[in-house]
Amino acid sequence: MEKNNITLVTKFILLGFQSSQNIRFVLFFLLFAVYGFIIFMNLLIITLVSTNKTLQTPMYYFISQLSINDIMLPTDIIPKMLHIILYYRGSITFIGCMTQLYFFGGSEASECFLLAVMSYDRYVAICYPLRYSTIMTDKYCVILGVSSWLVAFGIMSLLFITILMLNFCGHNIIDHFFCDFVPILELSCSDTYNLQMEVSFLGIPLILFPIIVIISSYAKIIATTLRIPSSTGRQKAFSTCSSHLIVVSIFYWTMFGVYVLPIRGKTSSTSKILSLSYTVFTPLINPIIYSLKNKDIKKAVHGLLYKQRRHQSFM
Repeated sequence: MEKNNITLVTKFILLGFQSSQNIRFVLFFLLFAVYGFIIFMNLLIITLVSTNKTLQTPMYYFISQLSINDIMLPTDIIPKMLHIILYYRGSITFIGCMTQLYFFGGSEASECFLLAVMSYDRYVAICYPLRYSTIMTDKYCVILGVSSWLVAFGIMSLLFITILMLNFCGHNIIDHFFCDFVPILELSCSDTYNLQMEVSFLGIPLILFPIIVIISSYAKIIATTLRIPSSTGRQKAFSTCSSHLIVVSIFYWTMFGVYVLPIRGKTSSTSKILSLSYTVFTPLINPIIYSLKNKDIKKAVHGLLYKQRRHQSFM
């Protein structure tokens, strides 16, 4: 094996959810409906932001970027998961598994940076309202958005190259519904110490930096808001941040539940359910939060429906 230094495993077997046929059918139709809803809601937000002039602001630009990410992540995971659920288990080629892992990691990293950028946007809007339009220009917003994607997938590319250098020889059964980092490393017959050190080193800009930006931004937002004399003004300032705070809390709590909390005592079923929370639940809940708690988006939806009704009446 070491002499040839080649990857002997050409495909992996994903076990998915091991349950009765009736439960798997229910889960299949539920996830199918959820996936359709995720695509519809996030496409709706992207369409509204790109076509409605009142929504063409920095905040909604970043929301649309988050919606793109929320489409990419479940599209990378759910279609294969549905196949696995329907046929009890499924195989995925080595290249397919690595590709799924790459886009999964890249989309998760992108969300970290996008949430940090969105917190910075709220910080500028509340702490420097008179300078907001001069600071958050269209060009600067595009730079922040593109940089979030490039840095996230750049870091993931470094990890991906190291993962491709690992050898897989023998056991190829993954007790999961997608190719996640931990199950892949457990199957490798190579020494993964250097990769684990690389993950720890790259985790600083990937996780710690966005968290620092988010905490620092909201610490300054809270300090500025508390100095507002009127309660109405304080409530209005906090309301612009509430949706983002909910999204940040859901995202990081689910991520920490899978990757940070102790693995001991977790069953494979528990790990899969926790993984569902950030691969399916987070992309599902994000557009709901931003649409239900946002008057501008609800107004834009009503305007779109009104235009559709007028168009149908003329036909």
